[in-house]
Amino acid sequence: MGRVTERRKVIRIRDGAVSTRPDTLVAEEPLEIRLNGKPLAITMRTPGDDFALAAGFLVSEGVLAAASDLRNIVYCAGATADGSNTYNVVDVTTAPGVTVPDITLERNVYTTSSCGLCGKASLEAVRTTTRHPIADTPPLRVTPELLAELPDRLRAAQRVFDRTGGLHAAALFDEHGELLDVREDVGRHNAVDKLVGRALQSGRLPLSRTVLMVSGRASFELAQKAVMAGIPVLAAVSAPSSLAVDLAAETGMTLVGFLRGTSMNVYAGEERIALRAAAVRA
Repeated sequence: MGRVTERRKVIRIRDGAVSTRPDTLVAEEPLEIRLNGKPLAITMRTPGDDFALAAGFLVSEGVLAAASDLRNIVYCAGATADGSNTYNVVDVTTAPGVTVPDITLERNVYTTSSCGLCGKASLEAVRTTTRHPIADTPPLRVTPELLAELPDRLRAAQRVFDRTGGLHAAALFDEHGELLDVREDVGRHNAVDKLVGRALQSGRLPLSRTVLMVSGRASFELAQKAVMAGIPVLAAVSAPSSLAVDLAAETGMTLVGFLRGTSMNVYAGEERIALRAAAVRA
């Protein structure tokens, strides 16, 4: 299997002094995902947790919803001309009776923020395909103080970032702020897929009492992945997109952005944030 990091020689310039040294870089390789033997999608990812990534991707596509929907995932052999395995192609086999989408040369890309579909069509696609509507009963409640601690907890769990400085991360926390799982990848959407895929494989979907914390911004695609997994709270250190906010409001998800220190913006689902009444000002 491909390595998570690779070494490259660099010329380092510091205050006019020039030296040569090796540098640790995050690895990036393509992963082709096949569904029941047919090519479905290719994503650029950091090798590792490939089966979870594929499973999570298929949760976001509405193909898988439970561990029982999945028969197996295997690496495809003979991926090169000489027959050696690159570990860059996986085939997901669904269980009998699982409905799969029509697979053509163009995959159903309503999930991407650049798909070109109008906002209403994208929102409707997610709302009608999720098999895990957000249903945290009783409602999950988190305090601003708890949310403020999550970015540091996420950063502390990023082992590969410490060596490369070039990875996004996504983490699942429970409603008390305890870290449940964390994944890293060159793509933040892949990191989320790895989290969701691991949850599916272990029979933990829907993730109805969790908080998803992501590095970077909260795009429509990340909000969509959270909704498809039944996650009630999505928090990001940077800005959300307008369509991510619309999706959160449409599906009842709490969306928090610009989570930095004790500051944050709540864009939707404020009922899950335990605010002191006197502290809320128009």
